[in-house]
Amino acid sequence: MLGRRGFLRFLALPPYVWLAAFLLAPVLLIGVISFRPEPGPIDFGEPWTPSLVQYGRILETASYLRQLAISAVMALIVAASATMLAFPVAYFLAFRAGERASLYLVLLLVPAAVSFLLRVMAWRLMLGQEGGINSALQWLGLTKEPLDLLIYSRSAVVVTLVYVWIPFATLPIYAAMGRIDRRQLEAAADLGAGPWSRFWRVTVPLSLPGAAAAFFMVFIPTVGEYITPRLVGGSETYMYGQLIQDFFGRAASWATGSAAAVIMLVLTVVLVLVATRLVNLRRLTA
Repeated sequence: MLGRRGFLRFLALPPYVWLAAFLLAPVLLIGVISFRPEPGPIDFGEPWTPSLVQYGRILETASYLRQLAISAVMALIVAASATMLAFPVAYFLAFRAGERASLYLVLLLVPAAVSFLLRVMAWRLMLGQEGGINSALQWLGLTKEPLDLLIYSRSAVVVTLVYVWIPFATLPIYAAMGRIDRRQLEAAADLGAGPWSRFWRVTVPLSLPGAAAAFFMVFIPTVGEYITPRLVGGSETYMYGQLIQDFFGRAASWATGSAAAVIMLVLTVVLVLVATRLVNLRRLTA
């Protein structure tokens, strides 16, 4: 018979197999393809010699690196904005919603059940020249003509992505706040700390692990985002994820696209490691 440890390993086997088959294997395949010298479609039965030609092509092209830098900065803005906006939502759910917290949490996640594409298209309609925002501004008399900067711009991409990610960014922050011992807040109140002082000196520090998790959960996928920029950003908001998609699609250059994807993956991992080194969450929450 299986012991407790053996039974736990048996239960963990299916998730490990799933991750290996649908996460690790595709990443390794992309890494292998990136070393092919030929940029065109791949014949896996054809012999080839590993080469760094595709990496050189990406790293030697200034426009590619500029798009990668722009995508990283936009991902940073989106992640920081979504985390800050999700913080008060999580605070309300953890400390003010009471017995209705579960209901409010479900309502918060209801939009996630709608197709991602439909939500982005909804913002495209709202930000358009005849959309809801421009109509409201004209009705209030704040503008005489529709504003062009609301659509097909980097600001439109940022606004749309922040909206998409706020519900998901709320979850780790809410979980961190749920683990806060209420006796610490009571002790701070007994020592004379007011509501704002308790919030900034007790709640915020103890919620930092959840905020950091929310930030990285938003930042990592946003770096390679390509659907939202294509729909609401227009041709002037070309991001690195679109570059990778074009390599695999229009250009049919799988090896070059794989190299671009690996470079983005390495950059993202490096940024996350640097951030975790600079922000010592254990020291902040001690």
